[in-house]
Amino acid sequence: MDAVETIEHVRLHGGSLDYTLRRSPRARTLRVLVHPERGVVVTIPATTRRGWGAPERQVESFLGEREPWLRRHLARQARDRADLAAWGGLQDGATLRYRGDLHRLRVEAAGPGVRRSTVERVGGLDADELVVRVAEPDRRTIAAVLEAWFKPRARAAIERDVARHASPLGVAPAAISIRDQRTRWGSASRKGRLSFSWRLILAPPEALETVVVHELAHLLVFGHGASFWALVASRRPDHAIWRRWLHDHSHELHGALGDRTGTRPDA
Repeated sequence: MDAVETIEHVRLHGGSLDYTLRRSPRARTLRVLVHPERGVVVTIPATTRRGWGAPERQVESFLGEREPWLRRHLARQARDRADLAAWGGLQDGATLRYRGDLHRLRVEAAGPGVRRSTVERVGGLDADELVVRVAEPDRRTIAAVLEAWFKPRARAAIERDVARHASPLGVAPAAISIRDQRTRWGSASRKGRLSFSWRLILAPPEALETVVVHELAHLLVFGHGASFWALVASRRPDHAIWRRWLHDHSHELHGALGDRTGTRPDA
């Protein structure tokens, strides 16, 4: 059975608050997420689960207790959206991150006879640039051209860090996939399969490496207890700094190519 969603509102101390109420058959308790596009999303168990037939008071109390946190995150996301808009979107002169550094986006026409658009990173006097040369026969959007350029570079960087840390940790991943994950920067299965978001290539190398170490550590310890964090710290003692960086820049990285879907960092 799929989750059922409805739009609700509640009056709190700071005023009315709209939220999405999501009833999920997999949920066991109440949890809340501040989504960059959807706003506040409250997930609760299905009505068939005991005690969840009429959850209104429980939800209102839960949101009321966390109102300062909710308002703070909603305000920050509004500022992030304004910043992204100010950067100019995917057009000539916009700003885009690559390996953590801000780059100017330069869009120009490709030469005659060129059939496929290309991307090149060049160093500039004032700022580094990502130059997109648009070929007229290529019907891909600029976002698609950039994504196609970012993905292999993400794979190369991730595989390089996996090779660096797997042996010292005593693990050997069964497979590595590069995706556009919506709820994790990375994930690990009990069969040894690792999956990573290609958007990590937009973040500083230290942040990408932190996620790689995090998922490799999960091949030994699947929880997030003290032994797990000690394992992560043995390879990246500063992991908390880069986990925070990913948390703070999540909306930016997921909005970089015009996609406003948010990510809840696992690393």
